[in-house]
Amino acid sequence: MVVMLAVAVLALGLLTRADHVTALDAAIARHLTWPDGAGPPPLIAFMQAISWIGGGTPRWVLVGLIAAAVRYWGGRRPALAIVAAVLFANIASSLLKAAFDRPRPDLIAHLDHVSSASYPSGHATSAAALYLTLALLVPPRWRRQAWTLAVLMIGLTGLSRIMLGVHWPSDIVGGTLLGAAFALAAAWWARSEPAGPA
Repeated sequence: MVVMLAVAVLALGLLTRADHVTALDAAIARHLTWPDGAGPPPLIAFMQAISWIGGGTPRWVLVGLIAAAVRYWGGRRPALAIVAAVLFANIASSLLKAAFDRPRPDLIAHLDHVSSASYPSGHATSAAALYLTLALLVPPRWRRQAWTLAVLMIGLTGLSRIMLGVHWPSDIVGGTLLGAAFALAAAWWARSEPAGPA
């Protein structure tokens, strides 16, 4: 599954160069943005807050807090898996951004600061890696809440990046798939016991 997701991320990255994919991206994005970004101020502020939480220093503070909570009830290995999933997913995202070098959307003025290429979305990658790893590792009694949180935060993070005019929808899909791949790998590692001495 991890390999399939990785292949899907690479394939989608290549497809983003096709005119019909860009046209579809633009059509979807236009339905989720306002001309000149002049949407309802409370909604724009909310989306900016969601993006703020999912990027830069706030993202790593959140990862640290979640990892600390996981360390308390789950032990060292699951906590390390949380951190590793987000860290390595972000490294992979940065490498893919440099490789594909996709321009950012220009449909509206950007409502958030950006400094790198568009595909895949780093915010979407981080959200998927963090919340999916958490959902895969929590005890059964908390699983429903963890999956609800994962769906909500991954969805809101992706939507915010489109509504703020800084990502194409396919960037979000690619980032989510990439983050999911690292989440699955991290969860597998966390559940596997290290081999003892022979």
